[in-house]
Amino acid sequence: MPRPKVGIVGAGNVGAACAFILQKRNVADVVMSDIVQGLPQGKALDMNQCRQVDHHSTRVTGTNEISDMRDCQVVVITAGVPRKPGMTREQLLDVNAGIIKDVCSKLLGTGAKPVIIVVTNPLDVMTYVALKITGFPRARVLGMAGMLDSNRYAHFIAERLQVSPRDISAMVLGSHGDTMVPLPRFTTVAGIPITELLPKEECDQLAIRARDGGIEIVNFLKTSAWLAPGSSIASMVEAILNDENRVMPCAAYLDGEYGLTDVVVGVPCKLGDGGIKEVMKLKLLPDELAALKKSAAVVKENCGLLKL
Repeated sequence: MPRPKVGIVGAGNVGAACAFILQKRNVADVVMSDIVQGLPQGKALDMNQCRQVDHHSTRVTGTNEISDMRDCQVVVITAGVPRKPGMTREQLLDVNAGIIKDVCSKLLGTGAKPVIIVVTNPLDVMTYVALKITGFPRARVLGMAGMLDSNRYAHFIAERLQVSPRDISAMVLGSHGDTMVPLPRFTTVAGIPITELLPKEECDQLAIRARDGGIEIVNFLKTSAWLAPGSSIASMVEAILNDENRVMPCAAYLDGEYGLTDVVVGVPCKLGDGGIKEVMKLKLLPDELAALKKSAAVVKENCGLLKL
């Protein structure tokens, strides 16, 4: 039986990190594309030369043609302009929307119908663009942000409490940006809510640091993070390909859930074969729901700036 195949559009830092992590986990063969001649081919060759010492058999193929992804079950879109210091995700709106439209149009031209995971910023808006351009069911178009945000949140909590990150289940809703909604009440350490382990002031500080986790790295590196995003994407891909029914926070199109319609925003989803199997519905307190709706309103406003 042939191995599953994953396409990654964009061979920059995030795309290459995701490809390498998928290969090291022996999850799937990877087709990695980029418009830059030689870039995906060279990175693929470098990764494949790790196979003997790392004891895995999956391969990465570099290409400049999205048409080579016609038989991929999952396609990850990382292509786009990265954030620079002082730049918001929303400032990337116009240029990256054009890139997403082009990629999705080329994918449609191959006749492929993969699950699409969008990583390009501003992520919630770009996921909405991909959904509208492809016309795919909402189950097959989702965004990565919630996994990355919750992983960052878990890291800061683990550091503060001096516990293993493996024992932390972190929950973050809302847009991938300044209006994200970390939920301390649903964030636990071995089942214990962090609200029972830390005073409210510290819970609030950790939530703020999780929200600003991306720009903190940008200020150090002068470009966006790539290893934590790559790992977060790989976990989502693995859950889909292996039909694991894992509950993960994802950017998903809502059609009435949480009182929201025609918007993509971060919520917990059950991931498995075919993408999103279910949007999980949390019983939010009034202030939590208000924060989620405020976050969704920002996404809707930005989507309204685009001609879709």
